[in-house]
Amino acid sequence: MEAVAGALAVKAYDDGSKVVGFFQKKNDYVKDLEENYHKLKSELGKLQARRDDIEAEFNRDKRMQATRECQDWILRVKEMEIQVSKLEEKYNSKGKPSWKPTSWTSRSKLSERMAKKSEEVHSLWMDGIFERGVVVAKSVRPVEKIGAPNIEDKQSLQGAFRNTLNYLKRDKITRIGIWGALGIGKTAIMQNLNDNEEMAKMFDKIIWVTVSKHPSIEKLQEAIIRRLELSVEGTSSTTEEKAQRISEELEGKKCLILLDEVCQKIDLHEVMGFRTLQKDSKVVLASRSRGICYDMDADELIKVKNLSYDDAWNMFQKTVGDAISSPSIKRIAELVTNECGGLPLLIDRVARTLKKNGKNEVLWDRGLRRLQRWDSIKVEGIEEVLEFLKLCYHDLDEIKKGCFLYSALYPEECEICVDYLMECWRAEGFMDYRYEIKDARGEGHEILKELTDLSLLERTNRIKFVKMNKVLRKMALKMSSQRNDFKLLVKPQEGLNDFPKREEWEQATRISLMDNQLQTLPDTLDCCNLLTLLLQRNMFLMTIPESFFASMQSLRVLDLHATAIESLPSSLSNSIHLRGLYLNSCNHLRKFQFNIEALVKLEALDIRGTQISLLEIGSLRQVRCLQMSLSNFGMENPIEGEISNFNSLEELSIEVRSSKLWWDKIVDSVKKEVAAWEKLTSLRFCFPEVDCLELFVSTSPVWNKNSCMTFQFANDHPDSTCPQILESFCYLSNYSLKLVDGNGVNPRMLKQLMVTYAFGLINHRGVSRLSDFGVENMNRMLVCLIEGCNEMETIINGEGITQEVLKCLEHLCINNILNLKSIWQGPVYAGSLAQLKNLTLSRCPELKKIFSNGMIQQLPQLQHLRVEECGQIEEIIMESENNGLEANALPSLKTLVLLNLPELTSIWIDDSLEWPSLQRIKVSTCDKLKRLPFNNANATKLRFIEGHESWWGELVWEDEAIKQRLQSLCIFN
Repeated sequence: MEAVAGALAVKAYDDGSKVVGFFQKKNDYVKDLEENYHKLKSELGKLQARRDDIEAEFNRDKRMQATRECQDWILRVKEMEIQVSKLEEKYNSKGKPSWKPTSWTSRSKLSERMAKKSEEVHSLWMDGIFERGVVVAKSVRPVEKIGAPNIEDKQSLQGAFRNTLNYLKRDKITRIGIWGALGIGKTAIMQNLNDNEEMAKMFDKIIWVTVSKHPSIEKLQEAIIRRLELSVEGTSSTTEEKAQRISEELEGKKCLILLDEVCQKIDLHEVMGFRTLQKDSKVVLASRSRGICYDMDADELIKVKNLSYDDAWNMFQKTVGDAISSPSIKRIAELVTNECGGLPLLIDRVARTLKKNGKNEVLWDRGLRRLQRWDSIKVEGIEEVLEFLKLCYHDLDEIKKGCFLYSALYPEECEICVDYLMECWRAEGFMDYRYEIKDARGEGHEILKELTDLSLLERTNRIKFVKMNKVLRKMALKMSSQRNDFKLLVKPQEGLNDFPKREEWEQATRISLMDNQLQTLPDTLDCCNLLTLLLQRNMFLMTIPESFFASMQSLRVLDLHATAIESLPSSLSNSIHLRGLYLNSCNHLRKFQFNIEALVKLEALDIRGTQISLLEIGSLRQVRCLQMSLSNFGMENPIEGEISNFNSLEELSIEVRSSKLWWDKIVDSVKKEVAAWEKLTSLRFCFPEVDCLELFVSTSPVWNKNSCMTFQFANDHPDSTCPQILESFCYLSNYSLKLVDGNGVNPRMLKQLMVTYAFGLINHRGVSRLSDFGVENMNRMLVCLIEGCNEMETIINGEGITQEVLKCLEHLCINNILNLKSIWQGPVYAGSLAQLKNLTLSRCPELKKIFSNGMIQQLPQLQHLRVEECGQIEEIIMESENNGLEANALPSLKTLVLLNLPELTSIWIDDSLEWPSLQRIKVSTCDKLKRLPFNNANATKLRFIEGHESWWGELVWEDEAIKQRLQSLCIFN
């Protein structure tokens, strides 16, 4: 028992000691609570200081970043801060002394946790000693995604995007310019380039910069430095030092530099420190000006065109949603889309605005009517677009602003003759009328180029004409309404029967009422500030009141052409500042009832197709530009000698459309009088014989001294099936020579051929080839039309030729030559046809060979090929003539048109050619053509295949995948 009792006593003592020890330890924690708290704060402070030092180290150089180990440690520090913060909160709430048992216990636990946490913080501080350092070089992301809009359903934008991608893949192309009107979608294309996965794989870095309205080198450098996350020491670094830093960063890297909204030339050497791009690097710039793309040495230019109506409608529908599910609202919405002129920015803003109208047809109709009048009222959604478009307008000088606003006098999308427009600009004073007309036209072409480069005006398919987009025209009308000196009354093509009311025209400086149905005019038009009055093509206008022009002393341009007037009233004598008078096609006009001598400043007069006699205008000795026709010489008693009065003429055009025998009677005297003029710079004339032309050239004093004299000579009046071919190129038509119904080669004509840019040979006999005229005499020729010359069997015979042939020729049209068998016979001298862009072959029933041996290699610039009604053609590119043809043959060919070729079986024998530029192919009535020379890898730019669905269905394919790829491009007739 004693042993048991002893054991129990010992155990009790031990247990008691443990209890005492436990409470002693807990009490120590309570006593040390404040000390443990301060120790924890101290350890945490040391930890945070180390963390701050480390962060400062990698923040000091933006090229550097924390190591992965260091990043993990910093995250652990952050978590530790949270844990300590929670303990601190408990200390502040529970750490105050109290004799309550619960308080004593919690304080003890808190102190113990703080002591342990101090050890953990210290351990973490020790872990913050990184033997291998805390930073590594930062890896800049190859591309920063922008979030590009979807353009797959917008054909014009997608086409420009694809063209840019293809150019970026070509080694020799380093700079690409994308240009077009404001709001047309250039930025969307650039954003898609930036985000494109293929581009990300192709380049090490893609750099996007939005160039400001007034770019500075410093701003551009700052944007690039931010993109590359570079550290440039010191805020006072010079632009040269920053450029050097950028250059060093990009050295050896393959970069794509995207410059959006470029408003003026940027010197990339100053900005980025290199005179030439790094190897395999490229630049794509987007600008509203084609000229800026040229200034920045773009290798290729891509114009972004307005959306087609279908694409515009699809975009409008997607933005508006189901609000247009109602048929009546859909009809209004279609009209709204048409008003937007294919401009994506305007479509988007208008659609978002009208979407608010829900399915309220009244509000939709009101929106349409307001949109149609936005040139005169404020419309929600339009003002933002207008301010955007104004940027281009405000960049123009005052002269160009005037020329742009003047162009709004003509109907929207209407073709405006360039020569006529420039005459009006000159008459208005936009060009200095003291200079020669030829110089003024040169100045006018410079202005026109800037306006077209900015897409404020557009070239049409007829290259001597321009037009204005309907949205830009409304902008011009809006801008003109805000100017006191450019008040316009513009109502063309509105079906007007009556002249507008007085309040509409009394303040106008320019009035356009062309293409209406006016039958009468006011007795007088009290417009003392009126400068231009356009009434042309009012076909029912027969009389003009006697006092109509009484107050128009300031009038400078009057156009009455194609009206039914029979005379001009006496009040026109008051228009003493009139400089341009257009009366052409006024078939009933026989006399003037005014004193024509009063028009002392008249410079440009067009009386073609009128019955006005030369006797009526003989006193107008100051006229510089005269356009007339055979009828003005007098139908019954031809007038001779009167034309000699116009010795101030600089430009003369005599139109001869009929009565050849009558013209032959007076041509000699007219020719002699014209040849004596010393100021003549431009002549359009018909000579009945080549000898007559030679006599004129030999006797004209200006022909020899004025090497820049422009001419359009013909020796007959043919009924050609291509009558306008020589006049369809504005830069050529003033140096043209057309020979009709001639025979053989007249040596006297060859001198004129040597200075001819556009040559027409029609129904000519006695020659078997064009080269009979001497290839050395055709070095300047840019356009050539050969028609009806049935003795020709080839165009050029290369035998014995030791020089380039037709080295400048750009357009060749061969039509209706019954015995033609080939275009080229014999060897092809290198450099021949090197600039040929357009080749048209039509109605040549014996032609079998288009590209003879060696010819196709000389056609690097050929862009358009059309072959029509040539019944013997079996192959476009003959295998027998083109063995070993390289895959990159015809590298520039864009369009291929094949019509009514019953024997055609092949374009090329297989799919080995690349067709790198081909965009469009049209096939009609070529029933034996069963294969196309395409596969899944070539013809990557092909966008359209036009033809009959039955023809497409009979084509044979090597691979069904090829058919599926191409079928999406089909447009079936």
